[in-house]
Amino acid sequence: MKKIEAIIQPFKLEEVKEALKGIGVDGMTIIEVRGHGRQKGHKEVYRGQEYQVDLLPKVKIELVVSDARVDEIVATLAAAARSGKIGDGKIFILPVENAIRIRNDDHGEAAL
Repeated sequence: MKKIEAIIQPFKLEEVKEALKGIGVDGMTIIEVRGHGRQKGHKEVYRGQEYQVDLLPKVKIELVVSDARVDEIVATLAAAARSGKIGDGKIFILPVENAIRIRNDDHGEAAL
């Protein structure tokens, strides 16, 4: 099993959710986060004063999936989240040792 963590632009969330639903991905966790990558934020003007916005709003999507589906899910997620502009985000893939469904004590991929 693998955990896929994707940090994407907030305006791409619905498109990503629909794309994942289209390939049969049911469960995901979505978290509103703030951060920056290489772009280091941007400058804005408010009431005549210029200030640096260095933590930009992003959305983090977390999924735990079987090893066999990782490449398909990552490709779908990346295609749906891509705008071609700086700040599109990142995808991280991590190993998952075990998963347990609390309701009925299913373990491993049966818990997904």
